[in-house]
Amino acid sequence: MSGDRKAPEHAPQTAFETRNNELLVGGVSVSELAQRAGDRAFYAYDGAIMTRNVERLRDKLPSRISLHYAMKANPMPAVVNHLAGLTNGLDVASAAELRVALATGINPRDISFAGPGKSTEDLETAVEAGVIIVLESPTEAERVTALARQQGRKVPVALRVNPDFLLKASGMKMGGGSQPFGTDAEEIPEFLATLDSDALDILGFHIFWGSQNLRPEGIMEAHGKTLELAARLAPSLPGPLRWLNIGGGLGVPYFPGETPLDVAPIMAALAETLDQYGDLLADTEVVMELGRYLVAEAGLYLCRVTDRKVSRGTTYLVTNGGLHHYLSVTGNFGQVIRKNYPVCIANRVESDDLEPVTVVGPLCTPLDLIAQNMTLPTAGIGDLIAVYMSGAYGYTASPHHFLSHPEPLEFFL
Repeated sequence: MSGDRKAPEHAPQTAFETRNNELLVGGVSVSELAQRAGDRAFYAYDGAIMTRNVERLRDKLPSRISLHYAMKANPMPAVVNHLAGLTNGLDVASAAELRVALATGINPRDISFAGPGKSTEDLETAVEAGVIIVLESPTEAERVTALARQQGRKVPVALRVNPDFLLKASGMKMGGGSQPFGTDAEEIPEFLATLDSDALDILGFHIFWGSQNLRPEGIMEAHGKTLELAARLAPSLPGPLRWLNIGGGLGVPYFPGETPLDVAPIMAALAETLDQYGDLLADTEVVMELGRYLVAEAGLYLCRVTDRKVSRGTTYLVTNGGLHHYLSVTGNFGQVIRKNYPVCIANRVESDDLEPVTVVGPLCTPLDLIAQNMTLPTAGIGDLIAVYMSGAYGYTASPHHFLSHPEPLEFFL
C-alpha cells in the first residue's frame, strides 16, 4: 500500500493571475518584464498582493496590536514605501535599512532598530534619527548612553530579551538556550538597574522566540509565554511598560506538504491573552513584527532557459539564474534536507504535455540547483522559469558576486 501513497504536493499557488496561460505581476505579463530585463534574471513583486496580505491579517489581528514590517525580509525601497503606508511601523537591522525607512516619511518613533552587533555608524545614525534602539547587551547600552550624552539627547530604547523558553517548531529559533541575540531573561533585572535613565528613555522589551512557524498551537504557546515573561520582568523597569515587541514568527508554506497558516485561532487566542494582562498593558504599545508573512507570497523569481540537455536519463533545464541570485531556493539557506520551492513555466503555466526535469543555474557547482526532479510543462530554450514565494529573503540574502555573473534585477508593480 505504501507504494501507492501519493507524494505531498505544494500548496496551490493562487496569488498571481494569468492571462493567455502566462503569469501576470501587477497586470503585466512576465514576458514583457523579461523583455525589460534583457539577458538578466529578475525578481518581480506585486504590491496588490502585499496589500491583500496586510488586509487579510488586519481582519483577524487584535485591534490594539501595532503591525510592523520587518525590512530584512525585503528592503527594496519601493516595497518598504508601500508597506510603510499599510502598517504602523518599520523594523530595521542596519544604518542602510534605517535610511530607507526614514525616506518613507514615517515617524522615527515608529521605527525600531535591532541586531546583536550594531556598528558605530548604526548607533550614531539611530541616535540622531530618534528611533527606538533595541539594546542587545550591557556593552551596547554603554555605547548608546555615551552617544546620548554627546548629542544631548534622551534616547528611546528597549531591551532585547533572550527568553527562557524554546519552541521547537520554529523554522529558525531566535530565543531560548544560549543565543547571540539579546540578554538572558534572568539577567534583565540586573541589566536594567545599571542603565542611566537620564540618558535613556527605557520603554520596554523586545521578546522574539523564532520565525517561520506553521503550527498555530506553537505560536499561541509562544504568545502566552511572551506575555507571561513580560509581566515577570516589567516590575524591574523604571516606569510603566510602554513598548513591547512580541516578534512575529508567522510562517508561509514553501515546501510540499505544507499548508497556509490559519491565523484566526492564533489571533483570537492572542486577544484573550492581551485581555488577561490588561492592567500590565494599560499604557503599552504591543508590536507584532512581520516580514516574510507579508511579502513572500507577493514575489516571483524569474530566469530564462538557456540550454536543455539529457544526462543519463535526467533532463536538465539550464537557466541564467540560480544560487548567486537566490540562495534559499537551492537549499543552502537553513535547510537540512533540500526540498523544492513551488516552480512553474511562467509563460506556459498549464499544459497536458508534462515531463520530469531538473532546473539548474549557470554556475560550475552542483549546489546551483533551482528544482530537482519536478514535473513541469515541457520547456525549451527561451522559456521562463518562475519560482513562487520569492518576495522574502531572496535578492539581498544571496551571494550576487559568486563567480561574477550578472546580478538580478528587481521590479515592483
